[in-house]
Amino acid sequence: MLLSLIARMGFAWVRWHSRQGLGPATESTDPPSKFEALQLGVRGETYAYWYLRRLGYIFIARNYMPDRRKGELDLVGYDGNTLAIVEVRTRRASPGQPAAPELSITDEKHQVLLRTARYFLRDRHIDMQNCPVRFDVVAIEHTPGQPPVVRLHKAALSPRNPTFPQ
Repeated sequence: MLLSLIARMGFAWVRWHSRQGLGPATESTDPPSKFEALQLGVRGETYAYWYLRRLGYIFIARNYMPDRRKGELDLVGYDGNTLAIVEVRTRRASPGQPAAPELSITDEKHQVLLRTARYFLRDRHIDMQNCPVRFDVVAIEHTPGQPPVVRLHKAALSPRNPTFPQ
């Protein structure tokens, strides 16, 4: 009960701050700089974190990166009894032109996510026999001056390798 109240309050605060968008409200035709893109990504992950907390997710890791290996897991948490590995994709959209951030996950990114998930499960000693694992995608479209549009795709990515998690 208390965690649910905290999650609701946290998301209300984040949603209030993002009512004019996740980033600067200036409209520009220039592509965003690397710093602005990273800043938008961090804001998108924070928004997704509180959005999912409000839906009942309980997180055990944020921005997990295995030692000396490529890859990162944005959010890892439980949705009920299922361990959900969440990839957050935030893109800037123009008015009238959707950004479709969920379509930006390439096959290479998919393989990196699977490999990183294996490392995470091994590092945390999570038994796949007793704990189902699911890959979710949170797509956030940021239009300057407007609240973000959020789409949650549960079980959006599946291991294409039959030997997952090894």
